[in-house]
Amino acid sequence: MAGQGGQLGGQQVLILPEGSSRLQGRDARWTNIAVAYAVASAIRTTLGPKGMDKMLVSDMGDIVITNDGATILKEMNVEHPAAKIMVEIAKTQDKEVGDGTTTSVMLAGEMLKRAGDLLDQNIHASTLINGYKNAATKANEILQHISYPVGLEDTETLEKIASVAMGSKTVGVGDAKNKLAKLVVKAVKQVAEKKDGKIEIDDDFIKVEKKEGGDINDTEFISGVVIDKEIVHSGMPKKVTNAKIALVDAALEIEKTETDAKIEITSPDQMQAFLDQEEKMLREMVDKIAKSGANVVFVQKGIDDVAQHFLSKKGIVAIRRVKKSDMDKLAKATHATIATSLDDISAKDLGSAGIVEERKVAGEQMVFVEQCKDPKSVTIFVRASTEHVVNEGERAVVDAIGAVSSAIEVGKYVTGGGSTEVELAQQLRKYANDVGGREQLAIQAFAESLESIPRTLAESAGMDAIDCLVMLRSKHKGPENRSLGVDVYAGKIDDMKKLGIIEPLKVKTQAIASASEAAEMLLRIDDMIAARGKAPAMPPGGMGGGMEGMD
Repeated sequence: MAGQGGQLGGQQVLILPEGSSRLQGRDARWTNIAVAYAVASAIRTTLGPKGMDKMLVSDMGDIVITNDGATILKEMNVEHPAAKIMVEIAKTQDKEVGDGTTTSVMLAGEMLKRAGDLLDQNIHASTLINGYKNAATKANEILQHISYPVGLEDTETLEKIASVAMGSKTVGVGDAKNKLAKLVVKAVKQVAEKKDGKIEIDDDFIKVEKKEGGDINDTEFISGVVIDKEIVHSGMPKKVTNAKIALVDAALEIEKTETDAKIEITSPDQMQAFLDQEEKMLREMVDKIAKSGANVVFVQKGIDDVAQHFLSKKGIVAIRRVKKSDMDKLAKATHATIATSLDDISAKDLGSAGIVEERKVAGEQMVFVEQCKDPKSVTIFVRASTEHVVNEGERAVVDAIGAVSSAIEVGKYVTGGGSTEVELAQQLRKYANDVGGREQLAIQAFAESLESIPRTLAESAGMDAIDCLVMLRSKHKGPENRSLGVDVYAGKIDDMKKLGIIEPLKVKTQAIASASEAAEMLLRIDDMIAARGKAPAMPPGGMGGGMEGMD
């Protein structure tokens, strides 16, 4: 529509530039709902351990095979603004919890679809928004009430949480899943720190390094850091035991002057003196490192060839151009202090590690800093047969780390397999009857949206979704049955707590909060104006032909 505007006294008033498009009222809402539901439908089949994978091919021909909701939406490169809001939900869920991305997007899509049905029955958007707000608040209260406590010492429970978080990934099957779950829990417990009576976990200090080759069962836990770099000089030892480690955020090079400066040399003697002076300065730098007692040095910047030679002569192992994030991890693992100047470096700044060794992995040199004493930064080194499998392995481990961390920080978990959603839906329906009025329809719609989770799980397991849902509803009458859900492996209804199908409480609270807020935001929109800038140029031959393809 060109030149959008309104009517005033029978006169058309234009306010938008030529070529702009505008959707108002019902059309705007329906478009947003349809787009959001389409996005949710695209990733719906990936839910749960029996979910399917998606293959995504980028413009450059890069292939990603995954069923990780956030990864799929990131790679899909969506255009529509409503679709971008759905992608944001997945990103937030991924950042906050690391798991439950498909759940959160699915819930938002279902809430909007059901809101659309109610809008068709002439229920006002404001009524729906209030109903969804109340339902989300009530759902949060119910979740607190039906959750179970978990702590840092509950290793078995935490391993089950990690195992469930990885269950939907290709690598999350059989013995591999149990092994990875144990590694993840060990890593999270290692970096956990108590501050003011609360447990804090910084996931950034669990480094997930990956290399294709080998098998997923070759994945190992390293009490230290793996650096994807090589030792700078062939004369340096490839393995150092009882390493004294210096971390230097300065260049072991002669710095160039800030401004353009010229040095005038008129005789060979002066030239030699200049080179000798450079060598002397580099030797002094190396002497300072040697004097501190370090036998391994990680440098964030460059190391001059001459400095490499002197370091090699003294038997000091050096690694250069180490990323800042890796330097921080090394500091946490080895308890070293990062020195910004070589003048400041002393024995007390050094860190320690049992072994620093360069190893060849899949044809590339990597430096392993291992056997650190009580490291507060550790590494999970993921191995798998091909690039696609190792990438999916990395995503599985990252999801599990997020799930275990949030379970420990919040200190609560709920049962999975759709049991929590069915229980929430049952209790929300009772609450809807108490609220009454038109808002109860919105709360009931919210409850039905939650039931899309067990329904989808049943579908992906090849069960009859309607029968499954009816049976779950009838059995979720008393508190003793609230952990009944869909056992996708056996294809029946079973007790999820007994089976060890459990998830962190934060996965559910965050998913419900993100989904309801996104649904409310999209329902509030009653006007969409897309400014296209200047009107497109007129095609040859005036207004005749050739206009069909224009926006």
